[in-house]
Amino acid sequence: QVQLVESGGGLVQPGGSLRLSCAASGSIFGFYAMGWHRQAPGNEREFVARIASGGTIDYADSVAGRFAISRDNAKNTVYLQMNSLKPEDTAVYYCAVGGRGNTWTRWGQGTQVTVSS
Repeated sequence: QVQLVESGGGLVQPGGSLRLSCAASGSIFGFYAMGWHRQAPGNEREFVARIASGGTIDYADSVAGRFAISRDNAKNTVYLQMNSLKPEDTAVYYCAVGGRGNTWTRWGQGTQVTVSS
């Protein structure tokens, strides 16, 4: 089974930037889609970004133009570059492995992102 470990979260001021990393192990990384989701207190988990094994990328409307997902298959790592951060971006961010279709089969433990003055 694939194991995922997120890192890079923290406290940042509005307008600032963070880069999240997700290191994967347990399978051949390059064959899987990878994605990021987030969950704020009291909210349901929401989709943020997805990058397919072939490189196709999708973003939630709320982050399009500000966030960028990328992957380094040689390092078994997926990234989420977050720019122009807003307080409403505050959430726990989770990395996930894509399954068949638009499904997710494995999740990391999450990393906290707090955007506040």
